[in-house]
Amino acid sequence: MNVIQTQLPGVLIIEPKVFGDERGFFVECYQESRYREAGIELPFVQDNHSRSQHGVLRGLHFQRNRPQGKLVRVTRGAVYDVAVDIDPESPTCGEYVGVELSADNHLQLWIPPGYAHGFCVLSDIADFQYKCTDLYFPAEEGGLIWNDPDVNIAWPVDTPKLSEKDLRHPSLRALLGGE
Repeated sequence: MNVIQTQLPGVLIIEPKVFGDERGFFVECYQESRYREAGIELPFVQDNHSRSQHGVLRGLHFQRNRPQGKLVRVTRGAVYDVAVDIDPESPTCGEYVGVELSADNHLQLWIPPGYAHGFCVLSDIADFQYKCTDLYFPAEEGGLIWNDPDVNIAWPVDTPKLSEKDLRHPSLRALLGGE
C-alpha cells in the first residue's frame, strides 16, 4: 500500500493495492501489521457503516474526552471527506485536509483521535465504512459547524442536506473559547 502524508500531523491518505481483471477486483482493506508500519497503532474496537444520498453532509464530529481515531473508506459511490485540526496547541489548528474517497479509487483516510471529521456525498448514494479506536459515547459528542469561515472548507456543495444537530454546532472560535 502507498501511504501519503498530509499537512496535518498524523492524518494519512492510504492507497491500498488493488488487484483487478475482467472478473472484478480484490483489495485488502486492513491488515494490522501493515497499518502499524504506517503509524496506525491504536486498536480498533468498533466498525460502522452509513448510507447517505447525494448532497448529505455529516459532520463535523468528534468526541471530547473519549476521542476516536477513524480509518474511513467508501464502498459504494463517492464522498468528499474532511479532517479538521481542532487542537488549540497544534500549529495547524483550524486547518483541514479534504480528499475524495470513492468505491472506484479505493482510497482510505486515517484520522487520528482529536480531529473533527465530516463528509459530503458526491454520488447518488454512498456507503461509508469506518473503523474506530473507541466506542461511540453520545455524552462525549461534539461538533464544529460545517461552514465555519475561519476554517473555510471548500465543500463541493453550497446547500447540503444537514441534520438539525449538525446545523447547531459552534464555530472553531467558540469551540476553543474565543467567542
